[in-house]
Amino acid sequence: MTDRPWPGRPYPLGATWDGEGVNFALFAGDALLVELCLFDEDGRHEIGRIAFDECTDQVWHCYLPQARPGLVYGYRVHGPYEPALGLRFNPHKLVLDPYAKAITGTVRWHDALYGYTRGHEREDLSFDRRDSAPFMPKARVIETAFSWGADRRPDVPWNETVIYELNVRGFTMRHPDVPEAQRGTYAALAQQPVIDYLRRLGVTTVELMPVHAFVDERQLVERGLRNYWGYNTLGYFAPEARYSASGRVEEFKSMVKALHSAGIEVVIDVVYNHTCEGNHLGPTLSLRGIDNAAYYRLDPANPRLYTDFTGCGNTVNLLHSRTLQLVMDSLRYWAEEMHVDGFRFDLAPALARAAGGVESWNSLFDVIRQDPVLSRAKLIAEPWDVGAGGYRVGNFPAGWAEWNDRYRDGMRTYWKGDGGAIGEFARRLTGSSDLYGRSGRLPHASINFVTSHDGFTLADLVSYNERHNEANGEGGTDGHNHNLSWNCGVEGPSDDPRVRALRARQQRNFLATLLLSQGVPMLLAGDEIGRTQQGNNNAYCQDNEVSWVDWTLDAERASLLGFVRRLIQLRREHPAFRRRDFFQGRPLHGGGVKDILWLRPDGGEMSDHEWEREHARCLAVYLAGDGLNEVDRRGRSLRDDDFLMLFNAHHEEIAFVLPSLPGEPWRCVLDTAWSDGAGCPPGASSAADPSRAASPPGASYALQGRSLSLLTRPSAPT
Repeated sequence: MTDRPWPGRPYPLGATWDGEGVNFALFAGDALLVELCLFDEDGRHEIGRIAFDECTDQVWHCYLPQARPGLVYGYRVHGPYEPALGLRFNPHKLVLDPYAKAITGTVRWHDALYGYTRGHEREDLSFDRRDSAPFMPKARVIETAFSWGADRRPDVPWNETVIYELNVRGFTMRHPDVPEAQRGTYAALAQQPVIDYLRRLGVTTVELMPVHAFVDERQLVERGLRNYWGYNTLGYFAPEARYSASGRVEEFKSMVKALHSAGIEVVIDVVYNHTCEGNHLGPTLSLRGIDNAAYYRLDPANPRLYTDFTGCGNTVNLLHSRTLQLVMDSLRYWAEEMHVDGFRFDLAPALARAAGGVESWNSLFDVIRQDPVLSRAKLIAEPWDVGAGGYRVGNFPAGWAEWNDRYRDGMRTYWKGDGGAIGEFARRLTGSSDLYGRSGRLPHASINFVTSHDGFTLADLVSYNERHNEANGEGGTDGHNHNLSWNCGVEGPSDDPRVRALRARQQRNFLATLLLSQGVPMLLAGDEIGRTQQGNNNAYCQDNEVSWVDWTLDAERASLLGFVRRLIQLRREHPAFRRRDFFQGRPLHGGGVKDILWLRPDGGEMSDHEWEREHARCLAVYLAGDGLNEVDRRGRSLRDDDFLMLFNAHHEEIAFVLPSLPGEPWRCVLDTAWSDGAGCPPGASSAADPSRAASPPGASYALQGRSLSLLTRPSAPT
């Protein structure tokens, strides 16, 4: 390695191998000196240190002509240590390159990782001179070349999208057909049995929980636990190493390539709102020691403290141009270099907060909208943070979809059997036009979900009234109490056949409602086979069998899986359940029947005051097959069959009068009262139960308590 580096260039930021050497560039606006520290292959011993002589536009840079991919490095940044002014430079602390494409080693918790002396009476106003390098992960220079071959992005239209949220590690840790050495890794997701499962299930898009490099919090490590979810980011470019069987970045690319070859999109959950460095008493690992005042939102009244809109101690400062550049460069890297198809933004309002509060969009959203690459990606917001005014459901700009918690709560409330819920239920079922239609957005702006990683699994939603988070070591106080769950009469596991049957029916009710709703459905991995977390609704630190998917299929779990597969296929085959536009509630094409009709059990159309009835728990909705008012990709008018959905959240059987509209008899294609969801008892044919075969208009249909039925017939000619 030469002792005399070349000046290098201020762009691109990070460490860039150009085939002859490596250029290093680091933004550190208030720094007085930056040193590049080189380490041996294992990152244990420092083998060289180079002081940067060049600084252009606050970017420190140099070029090492003899450096090669594989080189391990970190930085020491000199400057004033004045926390009261927001300045926290400490050259005794090795800091990670924010642009690191690969990271070797992990954080080994030690007091030397803090810029101040822990336990000192002056807290972070003190200064610590111990070297943190032995306890720090380091960056590794990579070769970005990769043979993508004929890789083609699936480019699934929004209205055809079915999202499957999964944890890379937990999804395959117990998979019997994945080699043991690869379980829990990117390589495992590329295994043919895993891909075949996803294809047979019918999902179009996997949403990976955070794969950016993250850190296990000190308090978790001290309790013998790990961060399982990954919402504790250390680096925005490097794939999390614990998910890699090979230790190579190429493994992530190979996973994406394999999923794309199966027509499956990859969306990643990104955490740009905060980092793992915590509040003012947190460690100095990267951004804090490079330019604290630029990278973090500081309290204007007391810059020693951080403005916290995330509940995690800090908020990344996207009001600063260089921090905004960091996030944009990261997004483009994952889209262009890693070929991911979209992003789910954790606590997205924290990214939109200007000095005065949450804006409809700030510079980040504006820049993304104009970006030729990112504007074509799937963009999904978690539309809330923990700060004042941070609940922004329905308020994101055009081009964005949102996790719709109003959908989640509305469906849970209705199927729980609470009164007065049918109005909210109907709005969410039909795409939430009240939230998204007013701004010109379409039904796909609503990401519909009943469960997600945060909260109960579906099996637990129908098995527990209370959270059971004791394994987290926080005295059962973590997680939230507002679960809108119902245990069906018994808390936790039960051998009572009636309880088990009711729970299975409730799961079918939720899944059928989700997959027949307008908008984009999102399934939580394992819900299709009844995965349980034993009542833990905050399993963020349970990197074990509590969270991992159990692939064992008994008859009950296999039946549920078959039911979900059939539902997704039904959705795929019928555009009536995945409209590109909202219902109009009026006749179309000059016909006499509205595109949608809301009906009472007696067959009459719902009146305005009937939506407000507290006792109402039953309703029907008619979808006219010729009421789509849409065209296919070749411009041909779309038509579908007529559909009638019957909903009964009451505990007793209800007789529904089928609408007296002219046309062919109604045929039941789905009824959640039966164990397989088919329209007849298991082992029987529809002929053995004439009520499930064909029912003429005006006939009565007996819908069991707490169940849903879907009937269909060919649409009448316009």
